[in-house]
Amino acid sequence: MSLDRANNPFPSLDALTLANPSVGDLESWVDSPAFDANCQMKAQELRKALDRPSDWDDEVSALFSPSDTVASPTATEVNFGVSPLEAAFYYAGLNLKGLWPRLVCRDSPDEFVPPTGPNEYIREMRLEYVSDNHQWGNDRNSVWNQVRDYTAELLIKEKISVSSVDFVTFSILHYAEGRELTPEAEEEAWSDDEVVEDPTEVQDNSDDDEALDKAYAALPVAKKKEEGKREYTDATVWIGILADTLDYARALEMLGRIRSFINNVSSVKVNIAFRESMAQPLVTQALYPPAEFGDYLCEFIDNVSVALSLPIAGRRTDMQGTMGPYFQWKGDLYALTARHNLFLSNDGNTEYIYHPSSPKREVVLMGENAFESYKTAIQVRISNLNDTVRALDLQIAALEQRIRNGINVDEAQAKLTELQAEHLKTKNTIKALKKFFVTLSEKWADLKDRVIGYVVWAPPIACGVGDNKYTVDLCVVKLNKRRFSKFIGNVLSLGPELSETTLKELMYERIDVPSEFKYPKDGLFKLGGMVTADDIENTNSLDGRGDRTRRVLKRGWKTNTTVGNLLRFISFVRKYYISGTLESLELAILPHESQIGPFSRGGDSGAVIVSATGEYVGILTGGTNKGKDGTDITYATLFVYIWALILAKFPGANLYFEDIEAFLATN
Repeated sequence: MSLDRANNPFPSLDALTLANPSVGDLESWVDSPAFDANCQMKAQELRKALDRPSDWDDEVSALFSPSDTVASPTATEVNFGVSPLEAAFYYAGLNLKGLWPRLVCRDSPDEFVPPTGPNEYIREMRLEYVSDNHQWGNDRNSVWNQVRDYTAELLIKEKISVSSVDFVTFSILHYAEGRELTPEAEEEAWSDDEVVEDPTEVQDNSDDDEALDKAYAALPVAKKKEEGKREYTDATVWIGILADTLDYARALEMLGRIRSFINNVSSVKVNIAFRESMAQPLVTQALYPPAEFGDYLCEFIDNVSVALSLPIAGRRTDMQGTMGPYFQWKGDLYALTARHNLFLSNDGNTEYIYHPSSPKREVVLMGENAFESYKTAIQVRISNLNDTVRALDLQIAALEQRIRNGINVDEAQAKLTELQAEHLKTKNTIKALKKFFVTLSEKWADLKDRVIGYVVWAPPIACGVGDNKYTVDLCVVKLNKRRFSKFIGNVLSLGPELSETTLKELMYERIDVPSEFKYPKDGLFKLGGMVTADDIENTNSLDGRGDRTRRVLKRGWKTNTTVGNLLRFISFVRKYYISGTLESLELAILPHESQIGPFSRGGDSGAVIVSATGEYVGILTGGTNKGKDGTDITYATLFVYIWALILAKFPGANLYFEDIEAFLATN
């Protein structure tokens, strides 16, 4: 398709100039105005795409049409059911705009006040961890297990399309009445009455790490001040059902039967709620070493480095996922991921074992769409940096003029020196990104150049396996060791998105003992050990309420580094396929209460989830959402179960690499 010159944002450049040149011309092209114009065009296209009205915007407009402006009753008024506004906005805040689930029915006593217009600020909900001392979780045969199993069995028997049964609580942020909230006011600010002293002063500037840890632990934690009042609900049996499959009256009937069962086994007050949701998988050269601090490529290098969480796809599929941990067996290098990342639904669901006489099921680093998006992201970043350079040029010229005129010379000179250093760093970053873009275009563009290994074993996807009824969604990939010549073992790159301070705050909020989480100096988090089912019963951190929780983190292809809360209450999950349904029990992870956005999104399947000390917790298998991107709850299979399967198939397999140089030297 040719470029319409009338709509060309760069009329001095024709379509041939803006188009990518031949490979031989790449090096000169990336240093030309045409390449910068191409980058700017891609940045503008991205901005336009982000500005397009969404389906949610259309839905909200319809809700506030003149015929729907009369306030509707709340769900507690059972004769009327749930109003369209309550169904649409009750769970606002659980995900990004329009991605939170739709309410079907509830019996919680809180009153929902509907907004009067599409732009009115409304209360915001947040998923919370059920307190460790809740009476429903005192033992393995807990009340929760009974309620969960009864609920799932009842709904399946009654032909209800249940997708999940979770045990959570919520907090509701009510904004101050009559207060106009600006975007700036929405940002949380640190409270003035809880200032943390410098622990180095407390310890007389000691360099002893243990002393510093104790000093930090002895200090109060600075709390963030919120605009409004936060109210916490009772624990909730939160039931997901497929969209448009259950009306209010039928949901109310099921709610009543579940309530009767609960009343027979427990006197503890809990709520019950149905929401529309579906459980689904989250798919959508020698590799580089991980980026060092200050590396100009730190924003982009992880996708093509040897650190964990590489973005992968099958060479014959269009699905995108994340590669999990590496292991060694008989001198070769292997990696784990989820089977659904690399097998199509029409591939069947039988055990796959590679045979040398058969074609290889090759695994590539980024599928075609992901690779093109990756290159576009680099060009958009270059365009933004070019804008920064132009702005710095103007500021530098103004300061130089001020110095020539003798105006505030000392202050102007100090600022000029600062801006010149930033200008140089920005130009060097642009130069490095352009060189990286050329390398990608010349040596990684063909799919065959991104092949990193092939599948050797994939058991059939199965749910409800063993006494623990967990999911088996596993695939083993044999890797080409030559592509991993800079391999450094199982390390998780924490990435540049979260600063060291921010990540420490997210991972740990206890003040009674030193933090278990140690931020690595090189940003590479070394993994070792495994969390067991018993460990999950003994949580080791605090959430925003001061309740015990277990913080976990992961790095996925789509969401990068995120921190979440691992629930001790195991969830029931039911997935729907053309061939039938699969049911299992899963670890459930909630988003962190202080981190915006979901814990995982499509493309993160297969990512390893780890503890604050780097222990393997689980492999990410999917999550629940309303059928679009993003999750409210993320699900994972406990890693110790997965590793037991690996050892049965690969006796003597090892996650640890004591002498990496010697290991890589063997063929």
